[in-house]
Amino acid sequence: MSNLLQDCQTIKDVLLNQQLPLLERRMLLEFVFDKPRAWFISHDDQPLDQATKEQLQRLFERRLAGEPMAYIIGRREFMGLDFNVTPAVLIPRPETELLVETALSFLEELQSQGVNNPRVLDIGTGSGIIAISLKHYYPNADVIAVDLSADALDVARQNAQALGASIEFLQSDLFAALDPKQHQFDLIVSNPPYIHREDRHLTQGDVRFEPVMALTDFADGVNLITRLIAAAPAFLKSSAARQSLPTALWLEHGWDQAEVVRGLLKQKGFTEVESLKDLAAIERISGGRI
Repeated sequence: MSNLLQDCQTIKDVLLNQQLPLLERRMLLEFVFDKPRAWFISHDDQPLDQATKEQLQRLFERRLAGEPMAYIIGRREFMGLDFNVTPAVLIPRPETELLVETALSFLEELQSQGVNNPRVLDIGTGSGIIAISLKHYYPNADVIAVDLSADALDVARQNAQALGASIEFLQSDLFAALDPKQHQFDLIVSNPPYIHREDRHLTQGDVRFEPVMALTDFADGVNLITRLIAAAPAFLKSSAARQSLPTALWLEHGWDQAEVVRGLLKQKGFTEVESLKDLAAIERISGGRI
């Protein structure tokens, strides 16, 4: 690839370069200089040394090749928190905030009924955004997070440490590493792989750079969800343990899977089953109570 920045001598020249959108140019400059956006207003005439130009050139090339900005700069904001991300984990997306907000509402409901230290399980934690956000905004929760990927768990642990969240992380295929006699929860949440193995989106856009095992169940997109829902009741507190208080399961799913997921929840005895819409008016999450 030709030298995209050969005519750029100052920061301002990079900001005026049309190869990438302005927001992305700004993000890359902030990453390289490790300075906030406001700093560039009074320093846009600063000259670029050769090493900086070469670094920016490499970053521009990666972005123009389609690599997601989150992987290039290594972080993404979620629920007001700054998370490290690598190609070992999914890139946090705004629609998943609906799952966290719904979970927090349920925890607040439990607190109003005297449950001060609810136990929460996050299945398929990835970078840890759901588990860590819940722990951050509801510190009294006792949170366990599991994932099949050891590499993803490394990222999640780093994020938890950086954000001061005390969470137990376990490598597990769904509930495999848990014992229902010892692990009973008030709330289970999950953003599982739910894309059909033949979905064309797996080879398009940012998704083609993300870990495939976190995107698809290598089947019809509801195979793993079916397994998760079938196993979940055994890990939700029994009626005696919860003293008639509700327990719940909430999970994210594909844009066209809400009806199927509601049916699966009802088949396994969940009540008050419902689906909630994200900001795009898509039924993004479904859940129920036992």
